[in-house]
Amino acid sequence: MTSRHSSEVEMKMKGYLLSTAEILYWMPDHPSLLQSFIWQHYDIAPQYPELQKFLYFWETNIEGKLHSVRVARDRLIKPSEFKTVDMELRVH
Repeated sequence: MTSRHSSEVEMKMKGYLLSTAEILYWMPDHPSLLQSFIWQHYDIAPQYPELQKFLYFWETNIEGKLHSVRVARDRLIKPSEFKTVDMELRVH
């Protein structure tokens, strides 16, 4: 297991979930058209502080006015799902 995967597991144990948001926004040059943007990050449901920070950044720095945001998340890994392994046996 690499350090990247270790940090992902640690984050999940702290309550972070892999969250995906589909952000629909009005295109600045064509205000009658909607564009889709996908954002993905580890975040804590249901407050989603990382997503809130990103949306604040969007509203203050990006010209495209937000239309809607749809959020999906991965389920939480619970400590009871982890099992220790004393031995590994491989049969070829």
